[in-house]
Amino acid sequence: MQLTELQVKKAFYSITLLWVGSVSGAGFAFLTHVILARILGPEEFGIFGAAYSVAVLMFPLAGFGIAQFWLKEFGKRGWEATTHVAASLRFVSLTSLGAVAAIVLWAVVGPHGNLFRLVLLLMGLHAAGQVSVELVAARLQLEERFFALALWQPLHHIIRFVLIAGLAIVVGRGLNVVGVASVYALVAGLMVITAAVLLSEMARGHFDLKGHGASWSASSTVKPPGLVTIAAGAWPFGLAGVFYMIYFQGDIVLVKYFTGDEAAGYYNVAFIVMMGVLLFPAIIYQKYLLPKIHRWAYRDRALFYSVYRRGTVVMFGIGMIAFAVIWVLASPGLLLIFGAHYIEAVHLLKILALSLPISFMVASIDSTLATQEHMKTKVQLMGAVAVINILLNLWLIPFYGAVGAAAAKVASNVIMLFLYYIFAERIVFAKEKKDRKEWGSNL
Repeated sequence: MQLTELQVKKAFYSITLLWVGSVSGAGFAFLTHVILARILGPEEFGIFGAAYSVAVLMFPLAGFGIAQFWLKEFGKRGWEATTHVAASLRFVSLTSLGAVAAIVLWAVVGPHGNLFRLVLLLMGLHAAGQVSVELVAARLQLEERFFALALWQPLHHIIRFVLIAGLAIVVGRGLNVVGVASVYALVAGLMVITAAVLLSEMARGHFDLKGHGASWSASSTVKPPGLVTIAAGAWPFGLAGVFYMIYFQGDIVLVKYFTGDEAAGYYNVAFIVMMGVLLFPAIIYQKYLLPKIHRWAYRDRALFYSVYRRGTVVMFGIGMIAFAVIWVLASPGLLLIFGAHYIEAVHLLKILALSLPISFMVASIDSTLATQEHMKTKVQLMGAVAVINILLNLWLIPFYGAVGAAAAKVASNVIMLFLYYIFAERIVFAKEKKDRKEWGSNL
């Protein structure tokens, strides 16, 4: 299938909007962390980073894959999937309460000092706030309202930046990690309230679903699913999110508990930079292409396969460029932005950057594994990699500290790429691979 010039221009415009919105959000988040790193210092910044990572680790349990479940169901069922929304929101309310309760319990019974315990309690609401942001983003993706999505994505980052920058100006060094955690809790509460309004409209069918024809009205013969049905459909996405966060953020928590707050602060700085770089493939695949990929997986296999093949090659090339830039600018860049006392983060960033080409390719392949009925197998692969990553961290961090955590992340990325590629080639695109071979043999 050849794209028309108009379709290419529209896609470029939409991706540009999403890129601007995501980069704006990442930029404000980055500036916020720069302010915090400079004012709090490595030790308190390490406390903040570890508490933040615990909250983020619980975020997949709070949403439990509902946003991704919506993208799949609407891609498959079209307007009929509107009947899933109300039960999905009830399900999210229960899982969010459970996730926040788990954070509170760990804060109370865990091996923590009083300061970290208080910060962790305040950060508990952050997980619910992130779920709210993700669910509204899923609605905007389904509506293909990319301008609105570009505004929504950075909103919570901008509010946090304004509040924290304002406090930094007013109180200066008097700003401590407890005040920072309080700001994060406040902004999360605002996101929950805003999302409740926007998602209640969606539950009533008052939204503009794209790619599935005119609006559909629920008939009396269509029975809305219950919580058990929603849980049965969402659990692979939820579990995938849990494994991803364990794999992606668990090392920061382990560095804090094994080597202390200061080492966690250094590692957190390197991690923040990597998050900013990895934003690029996430925008393309998770924000723009994923709703379309779900649709193509059912309705246009040729385009689905073409996007996978070409996208993986392009992502590798861009990842190599990103690696080269980070390798050259790591030392002067980190010292200029975060200050000389974060010199220990430079070599950590260079180690983590080794896997950038791999991570970019994974982003392309990952989007294909979330389609149709392949998600359960993807969860198994992610679970295996998460377990391997934790074991590598438990082995390497006690001997090599944060350097061991960085090495474990690179090794895990290599394993993930290998498993994803094998599965995509042999299972997801088995028919397309067979057809290409048969076509070639008939030439």
